[in-house]
Amino acid sequence: MSPSIYVSFFVLTLALVALDIYQTRGGQISIRKAAIWSVFWFLLAFAFSATIYLFWDFYAPASDYTAEKATVSFLTGYLLEKSLSVDNLFVFAIIFHQYAVPEHLRPRALLWGVIGALVLRAIMISVGAQLLAEFHWVMYLFAAFLIWTGIKLAKDSDEDEVNPLPERVIRKLVPVTDDFHGNKLSIIENGKRVFTPMLVVIGVIAFMDIMFALDSIPAIFAVTREPFLVLAANVFALLGLRSLYFVLEGMMNRFVYLKPALSFIMIFIGIKMALVGSAWEIPTWVSLSVILVTMTVATIASLYREKRQSVSLDKNS
Repeated sequence: MSPSIYVSFFVLTLALVALDIYQTRGGQISIRKAAIWSVFWFLLAFAFSATIYLFWDFYAPASDYTAEKATVSFLTGYLLEKSLSVDNLFVFAIIFHQYAVPEHLRPRALLWGVIGALVLRAIMISVGAQLLAEFHWVMYLFAAFLIWTGIKLAKDSDEDEVNPLPERVIRKLVPVTDDFHGNKLSIIENGKRVFTPMLVVIGVIAFMDIMFALDSIPAIFAVTREPFLVLAANVFALLGLRSLYFVLEGMMNRFVYLKPALSFIMIFIGIKMALVGSAWEIPTWVSLSVILVTMTVATIASLYREKRQSVSLDKNS
């Protein structure tokens, strides 16, 4: 993959982030608008997959991947990252509740969170690709980590607060005001520079981004070890995250089977990673099918459970 491709993709990413900023200007985002933009980002990812299929020889002329394999790998990686990123949304909701972030300030906080995630994941993808290229045994460490994470996710109960470590560090280093001051990260108060709770919120989101990246980056390397496809899948999965948050904000408690589904996916991807290069290697199209079926079943089962509970409540009232 030539540097010019990465530079061009970086410019495309900046343009798409700017578009996301423009469409959320003003801080007021209706569910309808968020739903339309969520569909837009989803379709955009599939449009990009079409360019991979049509122009893969231009993207990566020296790659061992065929256009078909590259396309399926990107789509599988994208859907995997999209599925795992949904768990981020629950944590974002907890953060906003914990720090009483006003609704009109949440789009800006999410923006910084997404930008931070893009930067952190780009760094981790670069490091991870280099490690896997030089030390194949790292693949088994990643596999064990994913399986352990999946089991831990299945056992964890719902949390009502996030790790306060980032907040303690920030408050120890700089003075922080009690109240928000719009989107400002700092203000001048009594002639001194002080910081607002928005800095704390962004710091906590950035910390959680690192935690989520530790899960998702090894997971996608089980799907493909082509760095460009890993990076592209992460970028497109994160771009629509803000819009998706506002679609799901009022419905998060309805998806009760999301965590078991994500746990199963993590364990499955860990097993897939452990089997790479063996006679039992799991094809990418199988991974794609497993992810789609698992998330579909989890969604339908969650909605069915809610419907049954509603009917039960109506009968008892």
